[in-house]
Order: sequence, then C-alpha cells, then structure tokens
Amino acid sequence: MLLDIFGIAIFIILFIIFSLLGFYGGRFRKGNLNKLYEWGLAGRRLGPYLSWFLIGADVFTAYTFVAVPSLAYASGSTAFFAVPYVAITFAIALLTMPRLWRIAKKFNFVTASDFVKARFNSKALSIIVAITGVVSLLPYIALQIAGMQAVLVTMLYGVANSTLISEVALVVAFIILAAFTFTSGLRGVTLGSVFKDILIFLTVIVVIIAGIMYFGGFTNAFNAITTAKGAAAALPYSTLPQNIVSSFFTLFLGSALALYLYPHIINGSLSSNSVKTLRRSLSVLPIYSVGLAALALFGIMVYAVPGALSIVKATGNGLLTVPAMIVTMLPGWLAGICLLGIFVGGMVPAALMAIAGANLLARNVVKEFKPKMTEKNETRLAQWFSAALKFIALGFVFIAPLTYAIQLQLLGGIIILQILPAVFLGLFTHKLDWKALILGWFAGEAAGIWLTLEANNFAALKASSFATPLGPIYIGIISLAINLVVALVLSGVINLAGARRPGIIKEVDVTG
Repeated sequence: MLLDIFGIAIFIILFIIFSLLGFYGGRFRKGNLNKLYEWGLAGRRLGPYLSWFLIGADVFTAYTFVAVPSLAYASGSTAFFAVPYVAITFAIALLTMPRLWRIAKKFNFVTASDFVKARFNSKALSIIVAITGVVSLLPYIALQIAGMQAVLVTMLYGVANSTLISEVALVVAFIILAAFTFTSGLRGVTLGSVFKDILIFLTVIVVIIAGIMYFGGFTNAFNAITTAKGAAAALPYSTLPQNIVSSFFTLFLGSALALYLYPHIINGSLSSNSVKTLRRSLSVLPIYSVGLAALALFGIMVYAVPGALSIVKATGNGLLTVPAMIVTMLPGWLAGICLLGIFVGGMVPAALMAIAGANLLARNVVKEFKPKMTEKNETRLAQWFSAALKFIALGFVFIAPLTYAIQLQLLGGIIILQILPAVFLGLFTHKLDWKALILGWFAGEAAGIWLTLEANNFAALKASSFATPLGPIYIGIISLAINLVVALVLSGVINLAGARRPGIIKEVDVTG
C-alpha cells in the first residue's frame, strides 16, 4: 500500500468533516426546503464569496485534477486547450448570466428551461432543453467519479482485492453524498465547495513546491520526457504541432461556449443573491485558470518522478498521474490531505450536477405532464431524481473504460452546445421561432452523434475532433454550426411568412 495508515486516517477524518458540513447545510441560512428554489437554488441567497466557491467548484473538479494531466501525460501540448478555455469562458458568463439572473428573479424561474418555455412559448422546446441538459450531465458526472476512483486505486495500489475495495468505497461515498444532497440541497453542496476548494488550492501549491524540490523545476521535467520517450517524442510536449492547431483552437472555443450552458453552472449562477454579487464572483473566477495551467503541467512533471511514472505505466492508467505523484513525493499525512482534496473535488460537482439535472426532470419534464403537482411534491421528486442520477452515472463508470476520460467531458460539450441558440441567443433576440430551434437542435445533435461515431470508427470513444479540409475540428463546433444554419434560416423564413408565435417574455424584459 502506497499510503501509510496515518495518511489513510487523515483522509477518513477529513472525509467525515466534509460529510458533516454537507448535512449541516440544511440548517445554514434556513429556508423552507420543501420549495424547489430553496432546495435547489439555496433560496437565491448566496453572497459573492459563497458564489465564487460554488461556481469555482465546477471549474476545479476531478476533471481538472485527473483528466487534464492524463491527457498532457499521454498527448502533450493538446491538453493545454483547457487553459484558454477556462480563461475566456468567464467573459461569456459575464455577458449572459447576469441577464438570465434578472429574468429568473423577475419570473421566479429555477432553470434555463423555464426561461426557454416562456421566451418561445413552447413546452416542447422546453422539454428538449431539459432532457438535453440531463443527458449532457451524465458523462460529466461519470468523469468526476473517475477522478474519485483514481484516488482510491492509487491509495490501494498493491493491495489484494483493491478493485473490489475501491468500488465498495465509491458506493459508500455516494450513499453519503446522496443523503446530504437529499436533505440539505444546494446549501450542503455550497459548504462542501468551500471545504473542497481550500483543499484543492492547497494541493496545487504543495505539489508544485514538492515537485520543484524533487526534480529542480519544470525545465528538468521537460528534459525527463526526452529521456523517457526519446528526443522525437519531446516536441509535442513543448510546442503545438501545426497539424493540431485547428483542433486545439476549436476545442477551447467549443468548451468555452458550452460551459455556461451546463445546467449545474446555470444553477450555481442563479443561486446568487443579486446581479452585483454574480458579476463580482464571475470577475474573479479567472483565478482558477492559473491553477488549471499548473495542473496541465502536472502531466509533464510525472516524467521526472520515477516512482509515480512507474505506477502510471504499470497500471496503464493516465488518470493516476497526479495521485501517483502525491503519494510518491509527499509524507503520508500530507498525501492524505491532498488525496482527499481530489476525492471531494469529484463529489461536490457531482452533487451540484445531480441537483441541476433533478430540477430539470422534476420541473420541466414531469411537471409538464402533471401540471397540478404541488410545490412540495415537485421538490420531493427532484430530491429522488438527484439520488438516482448519481447512481446511474456511478454505474456508467463501472461498465465503461475510462482510459480516455476527458472525452466524457468533450462528449457532454457536443450534446449541450445544441441548446445554445435557444438559451444564449434567446437572451438577446425574440425573433427566433420555436419550430426552427427544434429542427436546428435535431440537426445538430444528429450530426454530433454521427460525426463522433465516425471519428472513432464506431468503436471506443477516443477522439472528439473530425478531419476536415481545414484540419481536425472539434465536433461540437461543427454540429453547432449546422444547428445555427438550420435554426436561423428557418426562423427567417417563418418570420417573413408572419407565422412566428410570440413568446410570453417580450424584448423589454431582457434588456438592461
């Protein structure tokens, strides 16, 4: 076992503290948790600091700690697309989220689907947006679980029956997560996000300092790649090859456009107590992109840490890159703290994603067919949906290979990008037609699914870019372009024919 008993004890103690915070959340800034906006949006009462931690919890996730370094370890400079993606996405957020917050506050909306339904006067489009959001979250939640699993695998490396033990531990952790999410809602997740982000930032700083002390700096780490893989293989780690420039650019552009379409990000934004609070928290979120740049470099650092590199090679699992460095470079007690940071770094966003998906299912799918459902029953249904979504994603992890785990996030991006015309463009214009938006959505989703299957030769998911005459391009961008052409052209035709059905929300309601 790589982690000593003392390190495991620290891990367990801190996990208990995290769990207690989650359960205590139900008493934090008390509200009537039988109301969906209280359970799922914390009553829209989060100030700038809590908003910053909560939204940041969805940026610094297990995705950043395991999938990005894993891609850097295996493929080099391609992984750095995550840095500009996070850096520019907050400009998109500042443009869209305050406007959506105003509308949601005015009309008591809880989800983006609420807005879409009122904006375009279409239940069908609202349901489509809701289901798309839920489906896009499942691979994203699975990616968080993959990060948690990587921590357990590293901790139990060399132990008999380690696979069974790690799977049991995951199930137990998710039972606890489901329990405090059910009882405390977004309040519990918010307190957990504060605890988690403190540990995450500590882990980033500690690993950087330990790495520099261990191998003398990042220059030596890049030189170690040459030793490990040969001079010819070192180039893609320090420069961006010409043949992947188009893929790199469209990956970070598509990912940036997609992030604030995800239900959990919108959910976190709508929980702020004012537009001013939301803008303040969004304006300082780029701090997280600095940490993300360091995490991408961790995929390079591992080549200079022989003990960690041997673990990654022996398991054939690049997701162990950062956990392996932690257990080989740090003393047991400190390794236990850092590993717990990564572990809850998967739990917190998974919980928020499940809450956001549950809000959509209860409010924008089931309630459309049962409009007389009481507010209490709506909330109770959302609570059960939140638990179910976690365990569906957990089952996905047990049956699906996660060697290319980052592709789960990119697949989610392809799916969620298709609601951009309805949500983002709908915030700025009322001239789109709901029928055109549905047809555009269908064309985009069909193209995205087909191109993804084609790019992977109808086999395991390993690629999210498609070869074109302009070079490889992220499939999310291609499918979104098809979607936009269909939606905009058909909306133009319908407007010329005078057949557009006006929405409930008029243009004046979304200005200012």
